[in-house]
Parts: sequence; structure tokens; C-alpha cells
Amino acid sequence: MRALHRMIAGVAAVAALAGCSTLPAASGGAAPATTFHWTTSAPLILPQADASQTIYGVKDPSIIHVDGKYHVFMTTAGSAGWGLAYTTFTDWSDAASAKIVPLAKSPMGPGYRAAPQVFYFAPQKTWYLVYQGGDPMYSTTQDINDPMSWSAPKPFFPVVPDVVKPPHGTGWLDFWVICDDAKCYLFNTDDHGRLLRSETDIHQFPNGFHDTVAVMTAKTEDVFEASNTYRIANTNTYITLVEAISPQGRYFRIWKSDGLGGTWEPFSSAPMNTFASRDNVDGLWATGISHGEMIRTNVDQTMTIDPCKPLEYLFQGDDPAVKVDDYIKIPYRLGVITAQGDNPVRALCR
Repeated sequence: MRALHRMIAGVAAVAALAGCSTLPAASGGAAPATTFHWTTSAPLILPQADASQTIYGVKDPSIIHVDGKYHVFMTTAGSAGWGLAYTTFTDWSDAASAKIVPLAKSPMGPGYRAAPQVFYFAPQKTWYLVYQGGDPMYSTTQDINDPMSWSAPKPFFPVVPDVVKPPHGTGWLDFWVICDDAKCYLFNTDDHGRLLRSETDIHQFPNGFHDTVAVMTAKTEDVFEASNTYRIANTNTYITLVEAISPQGRYFRIWKSDGLGGTWEPFSSAPMNTFASRDNVDGLWATGISHGEMIRTNVDQTMTIDPCKPLEYLFQGDDPAVKVDDYIKIPYRLGVITAQGDNPVRALCR
């Protein structure tokens, strides 16, 4: 019962924050904050019963808000393997009861699917779902409300780039697309300390990706996986988040750049340029902050977030009291952290 009360309180807190449209301007003359601080909801999206398998966890969320509804795509980790699923709801208070629909029955088909990213590619008036099926894949639809309308998978690359394959690399995962006015970029990590970037002309997308290069190299635990990159509205600034690992659990680091084709520099004065971790999230119920995505104010390929609105980040977390012997059995749930007070992104509000 106590857990239920915590969940209801967490849902209410997120719902209340969702109704807040803007943040007050920073005090005149005050130095902008250089670190982040968050509060968390309780777990909001949990595994649901599936007649065909045991679902251990829901993870790797991608989220958009359009026409008054949230649309969430996620990885399901189950006894039959990894797959993709979808749910939709109007309010966060309805998230736990909203039906989770497996996408294996769509033309996307069964098989290994994980780590989705959803966005609307405005030049083609088409929705894209990017995901890993070993290599980077995508499906499309004209109707975001119909989970059975996603097309069969197509690969982004006809041949895997040399930089990804041994002896130069160790593979790739967690793919992320973002575009500016001229080009589309595909970012990915490799679980071994590299952030990679590929590019194509925006008029060629989704074809033509090339020039795959490492734009960040570090120790494995410091640049691990699950990168996500955004444009800050009304600025020329981009931020990228990358999941890292510490003895205290998984967490996200943050960098900034003045262009998607440029270099990245730390965007927080906290140790390890931390974005969100156990150290700066109040009330965290999980071992850490793992694979997630910003709740964006627009849904197109520019991946734009509004610095004048409270930052909200949908993440996966697991119960530290539950110990398992297999990675796929980790009981991941999805919750939302909401930024409190000043932070480096809010400082860019105009």
C-alpha cells in the first residue's frame, strides 16, 4: 500500500508539472546555473501481462506529445527476447493502465528489435521509427495513432562502415537521427567508449549515410551507450547526452556544440559533466538514470526542446532490491524526472 501511495503521489507531481507551461526568467544579474537538479515521479509505465511470454521489463523509451496525447515507443525485454512496443495516453495518471501493444504483429514483423526513436520527418510528411535490429533500421507510417501501420524494416546502410567492424570497432547500437537545414546525422554509441556520427544530405534521407567517424572517445564506462541529441530552440546550440556507468549506477553526461557536425564540450560543471544521476535526482527509486529521452515540445526531425519550459526526461530505472542473473531479466520500469530551478539549458531561454 505504501508503494501505491508513492506511485499516486509521483503521478500527481508529474501531472501538476505538465500543466506548467513556462519558467520565470532568471533573476537579473544572477550568474546562470552550471549544474542540474531533478525530482522524480514514481514508475509510470510497467510491464504488462503477455500471453505469449513473460515480460521482465520495459525500457529504452522514445516519446512525443502530439494532438493532446503522449505516444511512447519502448523495448520489451521478455522470455522470447527483445521486441518493440507502443502505448498512448492523454495524462500521465493514465500511463500505467494504458495498453502496451507489441509491434511484432505489424508489418515490422517479429525478431530482434530494440532502442526505438520516433520523429516526424517534415519534408516527407512521414513518421519514422529508428531502431536497432543488429544494424540501424527504420520503419515508417502516415498514422502515428495506428501501431499496426508501421512498414517492414529497412536498413540505413547497405554495408556496415569499416569504423564499426573489427579491428577498428566493436559494433554499434542505440541509433539516433537529428537534422539541421542541410543535413541529417545519425549518432550511435558502441558500448566501448565511442560516440559515432554519420551524415547524409537532408534531401537524400533516409538514404546516403556516409562518413561514419568517432566524434568522442573515452573510457568504456565514461561514454557507454544510449546517446540522444537535441537542438535548443531559438539558439544555435545543440546538446548531446550519453549514458555512462559509475559504481553508484548508470547516469547521463551532457555536452554542447554549436553545430551537429562540430565538436562537443562539457555543458555542466558537475563532476563528469553530469546531467542526471543518483546524486542530483531527489527521491530516485532506481539504481540510476538509464536509457531515456527528453519529452519534446516539437515532434520533427530537428529534435528541438524549449529551454523556457521545465525539462522533463523519460528514463528507465530498476529496483535496487531486485537481483537477477541475466541482463534481459532486469525489471526496468519507466519514470519521469523533472528539472528544478536554474540549469545550463534554462539559461538559454530567450
